[in-house]
Amino acid sequence: MGGFMEAIKRPRQLVIIRHAESARNKARQGNIYFADDDARATVKGIPDHKIPITPHGHDQAITTGQYLHRYFDMPDYIYHSGYVRTIQTLDCILEAYSWVERDQIKIRMNPFIRERDPGFAYDMTTQEAEMHFPYLKEYWQTFGGFFARPPGGESLADVTERVYTFLNMLFRDRAGQKVWIIVHGGIIKALRFLLERWTYDQSMKWLPGESPENCGVTTYEYNESQERLILKAYNAIFWK
Repeated sequence: MGGFMEAIKRPRQLVIIRHAESARNKARQGNIYFADDDARATVKGIPDHKIPITPHGHDQAITTGQYLHRYFDMPDYIYHSGYVRTIQTLDCILEAYSWVERDQIKIRMNPFIRERDPGFAYDMTTQEAEMHFPYLKEYWQTFGGFFARPPGGESLADVTERVYTFLNMLFRDRAGQKVWIIVHGGIIKALRFLLERWTYDQSMKWLPGESPENCGVTTYEYNESQERLILKAYNAIFWK
């Protein structure tokens, strides 16, 4: 194994798992902003890094963990963003593993894979956002979903810069190892952009049916002939 690990410059396997359903996921119901005050009430004033998963999210992660334990190799390292919803998702996944197995897995938090900063409109309803930022729709249409920045927040291009730093660390320190990452939807897009060498046009928006689902599992494996990580499965769902 040592010779193989030294010969490659990538993890042997990379498994990316989106966090389970969060309280904001449920409150926004797929919208960019909250529909109204009632929709916002349950999570208003809670900063993004402290948003928990829902009871349904708990069940999603438990079932996903059972499947991963049965059909996937044990990871050497698991990284998460440090946000409550990624920590809770990981805790639920690991319930499928014995304490002896857990002791073999190294778990790390890394701030470079934190969620995209949503900016000033984080707690706004659609009506409020349109009132305070009337230019935003036209601006977004002009620059597109990869380069446009929400007011006070990050573009996906900004996110990709820090994810690039994270990947370089994995390539340097985790060569030949099996790595899992518990992350967020924006981070998954940034990872795909870098690992699959997307063009800017590919990164502008998710194609229909491609948005990562809660507890969706995406797998890359190292290809020796191409000397890179190759996508094997995207957004596989095991809890439905």
